[in-house]
Amino acid sequence: MTFVGTTEAAPARPDIPLRGIQVREVQVQGVQVQGVQDQGVQVPRDAALLAAARAGDPDAAHRLGRRYAERGDRWAARQWWERAAQAGNVDSAFNLGIWHQRHGTPSEAMSWYELAAGAGDAEAAFRLAVLLLDRRDDMPTARRWLETAAEDGSGRAARRLGLLCEDEGNITAARHWHVKAALEGELRSAHDLGVLGYAAGDETEAGQWWEYAARGGHAEGAYHLGLLRQALRDDDRARTFYRLALRARADHPGAACRLGGLALARRDLSTARAYFELAAGTGHVDGLRMAGIVCVEMGERAVAGHWLGLAAAADDPEAAYHLGLLLVSEHGDLTGGRHWFRMAAARGHRRAASELRAVLACPHGEEPLLYPPPPYWDRPVTPEQSARAELAVLASGRRGEPAPGERDLIEIIGTWDLVIRGLPEQADPIGRLAETSGLHATSIEHLCSVRATLLRPGTAPWPTPAEVAHVLVTARDLRKGLGLR
Repeated sequence: MTFVGTTEAAPARPDIPLRGIQVREVQVQGVQVQGVQDQGVQVPRDAALLAAARAGDPDAAHRLGRRYAERGDRWAARQWWERAAQAGNVDSAFNLGIWHQRHGTPSEAMSWYELAAGAGDAEAAFRLAVLLLDRRDDMPTARRWLETAAEDGSGRAARRLGLLCEDEGNITAARHWHVKAALEGELRSAHDLGVLGYAAGDETEAGQWWEYAARGGHAEGAYHLGLLRQALRDDDRARTFYRLALRARADHPGAACRLGGLALARRDLSTARAYFELAAGTGHVDGLRMAGIVCVEMGERAVAGHWLGLAAAADDPEAAYHLGLLLVSEHGDLTGGRHWFRMAAARGHRRAASELRAVLACPHGEEPLLYPPPPYWDRPVTPEQSARAELAVLASGRRGEPAPGERDLIEIIGTWDLVIRGLPEQADPIGRLAETSGLHATSIEHLCSVRATLLRPGTAPWPTPAEVAHVLVTARDLRKGLGLR
């Protein structure tokens, strides 16, 4: 059973070391366990330390447990930490929580974490809350400990609260906790605040939080700020943040593809190729396709065929179309060309269907496929349109909600720009289009409204995938009614 706010579960083995101990992986009796850095510390022979620990000094008992742990004697360490914790040593209580969590006894771990949390240990409170959610589904108690930890400075606890509030639809509270988390260094929450700001139509706030995350080394924060700047036609700053995304994550395919597109727009083919091939190396389909197209322009036909073949094999209609052209024009391979044209045409690619008709010598107007598919949007897409579409998918799919497809959103945006091209500025576009196409005016108005939401977020709720599917039918019927494909 899934509960809200539990999508970021704690790892099975905690990712922080025991207090006061350097941790590394070691092999014990053939089993990999969490060990300790052996710095030559011997099991204590200091009679004064041992005597103090036995006499009930909690700090001495904690230090003694730490020394045993550093030598790998975890059981002796546990015994001394138990003495120290029972005498009030918070670090020992925390270490015992880690010890039991690693050894598969979560109930005991929760008891020790609760002891440490009750003494004001924020990390113990956070870990206790995570176990309460994951092991007992105890939301009220877990929330109380998360709030305690967050107020005591735990960025991770504040972030978890922000996610809980998002799942509950309480965006105001979510913002409060995400801000607290971001200011404690949680760059993921800074990025999330950017997404929330963009979804609400506040692009200034979105840009500020994404830049905060980007300057801290968060790759997605830098990338999404690049998309926002490109949507606003600020290519220079977009380039800066795409590069920052690549600096944070050297194989970021989206940033590499966007930088390739910017270089291609300047006709810098060598730079464009380098970026597209970087994206292609990760298996990114757009990168594969564009690397192939640029290689064709550079006369590198064999390399172009390699990249286009990989993209076409990944079911990319545009790549299949270009691969078909390459096979026919460069190698006279009509069989291969026919195969890839058919594959693209079966996905609704208009130009591929035309080429297939020519290869098959079909009479003009005769469909080369028995069951023609819905049209594939193969018209040129502006960088601003694709950036808006990608940001819309990001914002509408927040917290695992179903999101529409990016290409579908591009088709909606592009259709409207296509059909109003050439209309007089003072004309009523909806009335004119309804009269010319035969579609009902309300359907065309709905298409216009969804497009406006994609370009100006916050003006209306994000369209659902079902709404997008309905509007796509309208867009295609409208183009057909106007004699456009």
